[in-house]
Amino acid sequence: MKDSIKHKGFIGSVHFDADDEVFHGKIEGIPDLVTFEGKSVAELKGAFYESVEDYIALCKEAGKEPMKSCKGSFNVRIPAMLHIEAVMVAKEHGITLNQLVKEAIEEKLEEKRCA
Repeated sequence: MKDSIKHKGFIGSVHFDADDEVFHGKIEGIPDLVTFEGKSVAELKGAFYESVEDYIALCKEAGKEPMKSCKGSFNVRIPAMLHIEAVMVAKEHGITLNQLVKEAIEEKLEEKRCA
């Protein structure tokens, strides 16, 4: 099951409110809050596409990048035993823990691209 939609490199979350009988979501991965909604899937998609187009235009007008910038470092919280095992595997292969994590992420993303 997929609870997101894509347009021009942007991802929108998708949720359903049973009480109000409406689909709603927000554009993910941007520094601003941009939401959209619709009574049907077609309406939701249309609202998402329109929100993306409007957001791109607003960013262009303001002279700012629409996507969040990533600095290339982040914290990952994992169970201690997994951390220990990862350190040991990295040592066995003569690489750093950072290199092991980088390679694991690259491998997982490649699997997703090929799926």
